[in-house]
Amino acid sequence: MIVQDTPADLPDIVVTAARLPPAASEAAFSVIRIGEERLSRETRLDEALRSVPAVSLFRRTSSLGANPTTQGISLRSIAPSGAGRTLVTLDGVPLNDPFGGWVIWSQVPTESLSGLDIIRGAGAGPYGAGALTGVISLRERDGAGGALELSAGELGGQRLGAATTLSAGRFSLTGALQRELSDGYVPVRGPAASAADTPLDLATLAGSIRADAALGGDVVLSLRASAYEEDRGSGLVGARSSATGESYSATLSRSPAEDRLGWRAQVWRRTSDFANTSVAVAAGRGSTTPANDQFATPAEGWGWNLALRRAAVPLGSGRLEWEVGADARHAEGETRELFRYMAGAFTRDRVAGGETSVLGAYGEASWTAGPWLVAGGLRVDGWENTAGRRIERDLATGLSTLNETDPDRSGEVVSARLAARRELGGGWSGRAAAYSGFRPATLNELHRPFRVGNDLTEANAALEPERLKGIETGLAWSNGATEAQATVFWNRIDEAIVNVTIGAGPGTFPRAGFVPAGGALRQRQNAGVIEAIGIEASLEHRIDDRLSLDAAVSVTEAEVGGGTAAAQLTGLRPAQAPEISASAGVVWQAADRLTLIGRARYEGDRFEDDLNSRVLDEALALDARAEWTVRDGLIAFVAADNLFDAEVEVSETGDGVEGYAPPRVVRAGLSLRW
Repeated sequence: MIVQDTPADLPDIVVTAARLPPAASEAAFSVIRIGEERLSRETRLDEALRSVPAVSLFRRTSSLGANPTTQGISLRSIAPSGAGRTLVTLDGVPLNDPFGGWVIWSQVPTESLSGLDIIRGAGAGPYGAGALTGVISLRERDGAGGALELSAGELGGQRLGAATTLSAGRFSLTGALQRELSDGYVPVRGPAASAADTPLDLATLAGSIRADAALGGDVVLSLRASAYEEDRGSGLVGARSSATGESYSATLSRSPAEDRLGWRAQVWRRTSDFANTSVAVAAGRGSTTPANDQFATPAEGWGWNLALRRAAVPLGSGRLEWEVGADARHAEGETRELFRYMAGAFTRDRVAGGETSVLGAYGEASWTAGPWLVAGGLRVDGWENTAGRRIERDLATGLSTLNETDPDRSGEVVSARLAARRELGGGWSGRAAAYSGFRPATLNELHRPFRVGNDLTEANAALEPERLKGIETGLAWSNGATEAQATVFWNRIDEAIVNVTIGAGPGTFPRAGFVPAGGALRQRQNAGVIEAIGIEASLEHRIDDRLSLDAAVSVTEAEVGGGTAAAQLTGLRPAQAPEISASAGVVWQAADRLTLIGRARYEGDRFEDDLNSRVLDEALALDARAEWTVRDGLIAFVAADNLFDAEVEVSETGDGVEGYAPPRVVRAGLSLRW
C-alpha cells in the first residue's frame, strides 16, 4: 500500500509492506484483533495470544520453558496438538515449521509487529492447508518510527527487543532484532524434585530485515530475510534441545481500486533444523540415562501464492467484491538420530523422513447491501506424501535392522465457507457461518518417533489429513465505549490425528523397542472423530480516558469418538483440551505518568494423556505491570508474571511426577518508542 500526499512541488511518499488490504468478507467471520499497544506490553508473542481464551497452546507453559515440539497452537480448545491445528502467517508467509508444524515464537519479537488478527473457524478461503481451526495473521510494522526494549529480571532473565523503519523517497528498510537469556527454573517442585531435575534455561537470537520499494503505478515490492536460533534445557540431566531456521520471501502487490484490479504475487522459502536429546529417568529419580540423540532434523519448505482482487463494484442493490487465487506448499526433511543406549553407548542410528506437497486454488466473494454482508468461498486442494523412508542400522556391524519405504499417497480435498452478517440497529449485529477445512499430517507426525521421559510415541506414515466442518452463530454490540460479542459454535474433526496409547512399560514392543516402567507406548493415529460444542464471549469497556476493562471466556465441551481404530478413547475428552478458560484485564492510568496493568488467566482442568488418566488441575495466575512515563515515548516499567506464584501444572508422568509452569518472575526495564 502507498499513501501519497500531494503538495504542489514534491509529494511525500510513505512506502509500506507489499500486502493486500483486509477483505470485506472477514467481517462476517469470527475475528479478534490485537493491536500494537497490547503487544508492546508482552515479552513473547505466544504470551500475547494467551490473553485470548480461544487460543490454546499445546501446553500451559509459555515459550519461556516449552520444548519447540510442544509449541503448536490451536484455536477453540477442540484438541490442542504439538503440531498445531492453526496456520500462523506473517504478511502471508507461513511461520509453521516445515518439518513439525509447530511455531518457534522467539523468531518474531513483539516490537516488530503492528498488530495481528485471530480468525477462528475460517477453515477454507485464501488460507489453505493447515488452517484447520483458523488462522493467526501477523502484520509486520511499517511506516516511520521504531521500538526498543531492554529488561532484566529474576531467573537470570535478560532481553533486548528492537525494530525500526528507515525511509528515503520510494524506498524503506525495516529491521528487527531480539536477544533473550534466562537461567531458567526447575519444572518439578517439592519432594518430587531430585538430582535428575535441571532448570529450563534458555538462549534465543532472532533478526529480520525487509526492503520495500514503490515501483510506480501503486505497485510495491517487498524483499524479506530472517533467521533465528534458540538453545534450551529440557528439565532433566542430559536432555536439551536447539532450533535454527532461516526464511526468505519476495512479494509484489498492488491494492485494488474501483477502476482497476488489485493483486499479490509471493514466493517464499524456509529452512529449519532441530536437535533434541532425551533421557530415561531411573527409579527414584536419582539419575538419568541417555535414551535418544536426535542430533539433526534438516528441513526445507517453499511455496508461492497468487491472488487477484476486485474492489467492491455495484451489483444490484449492493456492491460485490471478489478474489481468486492459487497457492502451493512443499516440505521435505528427515530426522537423524542415535538410539538404543546400552553398556554406556548408543548402539543404533536412524534416518527417517519424506516429502509433502499441497497445491490449491480458490475463489471468494462478498456482497454488501444495506445492513447485509454475505460472504462465501470454495477451495480445491490436492495433497501428496512421497519419498517416505525409515532406515535403522546397528552401529557395531553397519547392518540394517529396519529398512522401510513408504508407498506414495495422495488425495483431493474440497472445502468451502459461507457466512452472513446483518446490522440490527442500536449498535447490534448478528452473524452466522458454516465452513470446512483440512490439515495434512506433518513430516514429524508421519516419520519421527519421539520420547519424553519414559513415554515413547511412534510415527505413522499412513496418516490421512484431518478434516473439519463447523457451524457457528454470533451476536455483537458496540456503542463506542463498550464492545461485547458472543459466539456459539459446533465443530467436528474427522480423521483426527491423536497419540493413542497402545502399551505400557516395562516391556519390549515391535519397532519401538523397550519401554521403561512408568512409561507408555503411543502411536499417532487417525482415531475417529472429535466433536466440540462451545461458546465464546468477550467484553471491552472503557470507563473513561484513564480506566478500561476487558474480559473473555471460552467454554468448550469436546469428546472423542474413537471408532474401531481406538474404541478405548470413545467418550473421553481430547488430551490437553481444557473445558473452560477465561481472562480478564484492567488498564488504569493512576496518575499522569503512572499506568497500572493487571491480567488474570484461569483455566479448568485438562488431561495430560489420551486415556484421561493423568489430570492437570485447574489453574489461576495473575500478571501485573506498572509503567512510569519518563518522557514522551520513554517508559520505565516493572512487571511480575504469575504474581502470586501459583502452581500451574503443565505435565504429569505415568508415575505421578508433576511439572509446573514458571514461578513468579519479576523483571524491570525501559521501553522506548518513536
